[in-house]
Amino acid sequence: MPKHVKLRTLTEEESQAVKRLAASRTAAQRSVQRAKIIVAMLEDDTLKASDAGLQAGYKSRQVGPQWVKRFNAEGLAGLEERPRAGRKPVHSEAVRSKLLDLALQKPRSLGYPFALWTLERLQSAFEERQQIHLSDSTIWTWVENEGLRWKRQESWFHEAEKHDAEFVEKRGP
Repeated sequence: MPKHVKLRTLTEEESQAVKRLAASRTAAQRSVQRAKIIVAMLEDDTLKASDAGLQAGYKSRQVGPQWVKRFNAEGLAGLEERPRAGRKPVHSEAVRSKLLDLALQKPRSLGYPFALWTLERLQSAFEERQQIHLSDSTIWTWVENEGLRWKRQESWFHEAEKHDAEFVEKRGP
């Protein structure tokens, strides 16, 4: 017969923190679901970890004991996501910083004949300055993650004479 996993004795602060996490609407859904396993076992000390997992919405009976073991060993931090295996970054944080630094500068102040960065302009300027080629998608992702937004350059401004015959007179000296 398999050995049942028991929840360790929690301090008052841990108990409150787990209950707060289980009731959270802003925390990560997976962390909330894991905290619900612990809260269910806190409220009913006869409840098995596998049943608490099912009660929290997991389909497998093996999930509950897994999270209780991890919580017993690591506390509240054990309910959070761990880094997963994946592809290592191709470019370092230093390269990313250099690109963002360039993107935040005005092109005219660097001697370029244009006022706004486009994806292609930024890509070629970075490659020219750092001798590192970055793909369009890498630049786009880094710029978007930093909270910067691409602005649309209005074509009418550059071809004003074509659209308004009296542009020169209206412009003034």
